[in-house]
Amino acid sequence: MNYPATRNRRLRQSNAIRALSREYSLSPDDFIVPVFIEEGKNQKNEIASMPGYYRYSLDTLKTEINLINELGLKSVLLFVKVPDHKKDNFGKEALNSDGLMQQSIKMIKDMAPELCVMTDVAMDPYSEFGHDGLVENKQIVNDPSNKILANMALSHAQAGADFVAPSDMMDGRVKMIREKLEVNNFHNTGILAYSAKYASCFYGPFRDALDSAPGFGDKKTYQMDPANSREAVKEAQMDELEGADILMVKPAGPYLDIINKVKENTQLPIAAYQVSGEYAMIKAAAKQGWLNEKNAMLESVLGIKRAGADMIASYFAKDIVKEIS
Repeated sequence: MNYPATRNRRLRQSNAIRALSREYSLSPDDFIVPVFIEEGKNQKNEIASMPGYYRYSLDTLKTEINLINELGLKSVLLFVKVPDHKKDNFGKEALNSDGLMQQSIKMIKDMAPELCVMTDVAMDPYSEFGHDGLVENKQIVNDPSNKILANMALSHAQAGADFVAPSDMMDGRVKMIREKLEVNNFHNTGILAYSAKYASCFYGPFRDALDSAPGFGDKKTYQMDPANSREAVKEAQMDELEGADILMVKPAGPYLDIINKVKENTQLPIAAYQVSGEYAMIKAAAKQGWLNEKNAMLESVLGIKRAGADMIASYFAKDIVKEIS
């Protein structure tokens, strides 16, 4: 139709009309809350490069989980900070049935049985080298790493995790994890696969949070090249065939096209991770008065959802829910 018969502004002229014709909206059901945990007691330590975000010891974590529940958020993604003296090349502490991750899972499921608990499955927090796999001659080796990751995933399932989330980008690890869970009768434990995880500069603050920066080199031999998009579809399709239940794209904001391509080429739910660098940029710009923090965080996650994400892991999750409730 031609102007003036069609006037697009008719659907924009009031709050009520804009709400009625809005294509996408946000709700607490859309979000996964990343949670950082550390050893000790009475600890709630702000992460310098992530203003307003904290690491918790198990006792202070209880208050945080209660708040997450009260806000109507339904899922958490757990990460642990491991002391240096517990790190080695084989990630032995990751398999400790009484380790910090395992204790955290048990505590949260006891407190909030209906909360969906997802767990990071990766070697870098436990590795003396800060890499996501076993190191041999300064090479990150694939298949031996998968065996460790599968055992790590099993230990999380045994502690009560609803989903294990391999974030390492080793080839074939989803298949090996799925087989390990099946043979041990954890048929209902899901896998959220970091299917398209890019070797991104936007992870910097996260590595501060967990003290997990690589001790040598970088992660470009196993995380994806930011220049590639078709490869992301291939990775996602492989993970789907290997037994993943949810597929993740990480980071989110600079990779909206990837979220959309993966969504259009797979049948599984799509998660996207709005990473620490995305969070830190908005926080820093808002502190300088260069943009409105509330509007920027809402617009940023709405764009991620519009691109095709069914769920979003975001450090803004609690703040967003407070704004939209």
